Amino acid sequence: MKVVTAKQMQALDKFAIEEIGIPGVVLMENAGRQVVAKMLHSFPNLRNQRVNIICGKGNNGGDGFVVARCLSAMEVDVRLFLLAKTESLSGDAKTNCQICQKLNLPVAEILSSEELKKYISLILEADIFVDAIFGTGLTPPVRGMASEVIELLNKAKKAIVSIDIPSGLSADSAHPHGPHITASLTVTFALPKVAHVLPPACLEVGQLEIVDIGIPKEVIEQGDIKVEMIEQAFIRECLPARSPDTHKGTYGHLFILAGSPGKTGAAYLTAQAAARVGAGLITLGIPESLNSIMEGKLTEGMTIPLPETDVHTFSIKAKKTIAQLLPRFSALAVGPGISTHPEVKELILWIIQQAEIPIILDADGINALAGQAHVLKEAKQPIILTPHPKELSGLLEIDMSSILQNRLAVARKSAIDLHCHLLLKGYRSLAADPAGRVFINPTGNAGMAAGGTGDVLTGIIGGLLAQGFSQEKALQAGAYIHGLVGDKVRQQKGEYGLLATDLIDNLPVTIKQL
Repeated sequence: MKVVTAKQMQALDKFAIEEIGIPGVVLMENAGRQVVAKMLHSFPNLRNQRVNIICGKGNNGGDGFVVARCLSAMEVDVRLFLLAKTESLSGDAKTNCQICQKLNLPVAEILSSEELKKYISLILEADIFVDAIFGTGLTPPVRGMASEVIELLNKAKKAIVSIDIPSGLSADSAHPHGPHITASLTVTFALPKVAHVLPPACLEVGQLEIVDIGIPKEVIEQGDIKVEMIEQAFIRECLPARSPDTHKGTYGHLFILAGSPGKTGAAYLTAQAAARVGAGLITLGIPESLNSIMEGKLTEGMTIPLPETDVHTFSIKAKKTIAQLLPRFSALAVGPGISTHPEVKELILWIIQQAEIPIILDADGINALAGQAHVLKEAKQPIILTPHPKELSGLLEIDMSSILQNRLAVARKSAIDLHCHLLLKGYRSLAADPAGRVFINPTGNAGMAAGGTGDVLTGIIGGLLAQGFSQEKALQAGAYIHGLVGDKVRQQKGEYGLLATDLIDNLPVTIKQL
C-alpha cells in the first residue's frame, strides 16, 4: 500500500475532482460516512453516547459536519463546536455547515480563549470527541486557542476519533512538533500518510483505519509515489509452493562468514535461521580455532575452518580459500560477530570488490566499512546492508541524531548514493533501494529488542537470497517474516524474555501460515 505526503494526497484529490469529475462534496460525503461506519464498529454502544465534534474552518471541519449529520440521523446525541465564524467557511465545508444548520443542528462558535472557557463544561460532557480541527495540510506547530482546545481534549481522558489525522501532527513528518491530539481512533482517506505509519508520530494515531472515499485506483496508480507499506499479500506471492521434483540443490547454498572469540553465537543464529527459512545448504566459514565449537553446535550446516590472526579472527590469508570457494555458492552473508580487526576489514573490502554472488552485509561487516562507504559502489551488484542507526551513523560518518530525526530521507538517500539495498532497522524498519523507493515494514515488536535477533534477520535474508530471491524481494520478505514471527512469539509468550532462538524455532510454522 502506498504512503503519501500531504502534497501527494492533495494532487490525487485534485485529479479526481478536476480530471475524473468526482465533485469534492461527494468525496467529503463519502469521507464523513466512512468515519461514522468506523465509529459504529469501534463503539458498539455509540447510539447511547454523547458525541461532541470540534471543527476547524477547512475541509477537515467539513468532514466533521457530515459526521454530525449522519450521527444525528441515527439519533445520536451530537453537538458541534466550530473554532471559527460560520461566515468564514467556504466551499464544501460551508455547504455541509449550512445543511447542519437547516437540520437544526446548532453550531457553537468559539473564537477566543475567553469564549472557550464558557463552553468547557459543555464540551467535557461528551463520551466521545471527534477531532475535525486540522487536516493533513497543517504545518505545525499549533498555537493560540486551538492549542488550548487540543490540550483540553487530551486531558479529558476520553475516546478521541480523529478525522484523517490527529490535529497538530504534520502528515509529512514522523515527529510531532508542538501540541497535538492523542487519538484513540484515526480514520484516514484513500491512503496512509507518513505520520500515520512512522514512529513516534504513529504512536499518537491510535487504531488506524484506512477507508475508500471513491478515488479511483487508476488515479492512485498514476501518482509518482515511492513510499509503500510492505503487505502480506506481496510476501505470499514471494513464497511459491515447492514442487515435489526438487532437491537440496534447488534451494541454493548460502556461504556465511561470521564469528570471532566470544561471538560464536552470532554465527550459529545466522546459520540456523538460514536453514529454517528454507535454504537448501548452509556452509559457515569460521576462524579455524573456533571450528570445533561450531561443528559441535551445527547439525544441519557445514563448516569450513579459515586462516586466522593471532587473536583468532579471520586473517587476510583467508582470501585464497574464499576465492576458490565462492563460485560454489549462490549467496553470501558477512558480518555477524566477525569483529573489526584490521585484517577483517581488509578481507571484507576485498570480498565486496570481488564477489559475483548476492551479498548481505550486517553488524561488524558494516562497521568495517566506517569511512569507506564508497567501496560499496565497486561491488559487482548492489549489496544488501542491514544497519541499525548507530551502524549507519558510523558508515556514513554522520551524527546518529540526524538519522533518527529523518529516518525516511536518510535511508532513501543512502541507498541511492551507495547504490545498495538498505534496511534501516528499528520500529517500522525501512527498506530502501537504489531507485529511491522505500518500503515500510509493519511487523515486529519491542520484545525483539534483544541480542541475536539481528543475526536471525541476516540468516533469513541470506537464506532467501540463496534460494534465488532478488535483493529487493529478499530484503522485504526477510524483514516482514522476521517481524511476523516475532509477533507470533509475543502472542505465545509475551514481550519479556523473548529470545532469538524463539524466532528460529517458529520460522517454519510462520512461513507455512503465510
